[in-house]
Amino acid sequence: MTDHRKRELGAFLRARRERLKPQDVGLAPVAGRRRTPGLRREEVAQLSGVGLTWYTWLEQGRDIPSSRQVIEALATALRLDDDDRDHIFELAGLRAAEPRSPDGELPALVQRVLDNLMPNPAYVFDQRLDILAWNRAQALLWLDPGTVEPAERNLLWLIFTDPLVRSLLVDWESAAGSVLGQFRAAAGRSSGDHRYAEIANRLREVSPEFGKRWDSYPVAEFDVEVNRLDHPGVGRIDLDLLHLRLVEHPTLTVVLQTPVGPVDSARIATLLDRSG
Repeated sequence: MTDHRKRELGAFLRARRERLKPQDVGLAPVAGRRRTPGLRREEVAQLSGVGLTWYTWLEQGRDIPSSRQVIEALATALRLDDDDRDHIFELAGLRAAEPRSPDGELPALVQRVLDNLMPNPAYVFDQRLDILAWNRAQALLWLDPGTVEPAERNLLWLIFTDPLVRSLLVDWESAAGSVLGQFRAAAGRSSGDHRYAEIANRLREVSPEFGKRWDSYPVAEFDVEVNRLDHPGVGRIDLDLLHLRLVEHPTLTVVLQTPVGPVDSARIATLLDRSG
């Protein structure tokens, strides 16, 4: 396990321990004020059947072995959901390594596919949520990523910093939570990739809201099935979301958005017609 993953595993365990109360896990509540938020380390050790010293070292990011059986016991003790379980096993080095992004420029084939998906909005991002390619419908629907500085051409950055993107999303809270959860999980799995820290640190500087959410260590995969937008030019548009992984480049995701109904189709057509 790399030093990066050991630190992330410790941070993840601490965040999940601190969000639980004794009564959540069947322990009697302790009278008086607890100095430690959530469960104490000794309570987690007791619930999972591991030694307190071993658990403390694990949370401190020390180099100690972790078997699948022990990590499963910790996942059960901490009441982890499916996304959290996947993540803790990844951090413990019990899953395959995160694949790398393709070197060099994006293959021309990808842009041709996006263009051929017109009039449906579509774009491609990598595991860091950097937006790498898009078609004209996507640029008209949200904003044109070509007008954004390359360092800020990132889905997480735009959701938390761009007023237009925020106003477009009918359920911004849900979308922001889903995107942040995926980014946080990917950052934990990645070793030596400074792009994650760069984005997170810059967002901390400009968005206290992001910093608070980041420290709670959310982990999730995209679960938004319908993208509901309130477009200033044509009104409400509902789009079915489909995320497609490229077999040849598994770090790349194609996001395809198709109209839910005829009204949504007509409004996408209006956007395209107005742009010429």
